Order: sequence, then structure tokens, then C-alpha cells
Amino acid sequence: MRLTIASVGKFRGGPLEALYAEYAGRLVWPLTLREVEEKKPLKGEQLKIREAELLMKAVPKGAKIIALHERGKEYGSVEFSKLLGNFADDGIQDVAFLIGGADGHSKTTLQEADHLISLGKMTWPHLMVRGLLAEQLYRAYSILTKHPYHRV
Repeated sequence: MRLTIASVGKFRGGPLEALYAEYAGRLVWPLTLREVEEKKPLKGEQLKIREAELLMKAVPKGAKIIALHERGKEYGSVEFSKLLGNFADDGIQDVAFLIGGADGHSKTTLQEADHLISLGKMTWPHLMVRGLLAEQLYRAYSILTKHPYHRV
């Protein structure tokens, strides 16, 4: 199974990029980060619509789309690993995780997503979410393979 994180914004070095790289590097599943950024000074709904277009272009054809959203379902780590395990068992080859910009996802993105998930009720900087998600992807893999990284 191939994983893609499509995210608004670009890393520019520093600890958040290092956090992402640490867990992305541990993951056995292929993980691709696709960063998108709108250069025009758009605001509000126009910006969200444009970011949605850029994010969707970054998604591999036929991928299962999971948008990270504050009103999405909250998964525990074991439950999240089961979701990914079911995707693998069902022969899904590509899973794409979408991380929106500061104003969130457009209505279109939320409608097109197969799943909405939340990392909790707190708001996280979108560049930090990449590292948190990469860690949970690694943890999910370790749970599925019974690696001792995840302790019950």
C-alpha cells in the first residue's frame, strides 16, 4: 500500500520537518509528501477552493481519500491501524491524507473525501500535523506487524 500526504504549505527546514522525516523514514509503506501552495493573495472561500484544487491534483488516481478535519472521526491508534489494515486487505493500493491550510478544507474536499478524521479537538499547525500523522502511520504499521513500538 502506498501512502501520500498532500498538504498545504511548504517545509522550510527546522524541527517540524525533522519530526516528519524521523517517522516517515521509519515507515515501511512507501510515503510521499506532496506540498502545495497558492502564490496568489487569495482570501477566504476563494483560497480554500484553490487549495482544494491543488490538493486534489496531488492525489494519486483511484486513491482512498482521507481528509484531516476538526469535525472528523477521532480514532485511537489501534482503531486507526485496523482502518489501514482493512484498506490493505481490500487491495487498496493508494491512500491519500489531505491536510488543509490555515482556513481549513473547502466544502468540495470534505464531500469528495472517503473519510474525515480528526487528531483531536485541539487545533494544530498544519506543518506540525504532518509529523503527528507520520508517527501515527508508523505506529499503525507497528501495531499491524506486532512490532513492540506500540505498547498496550
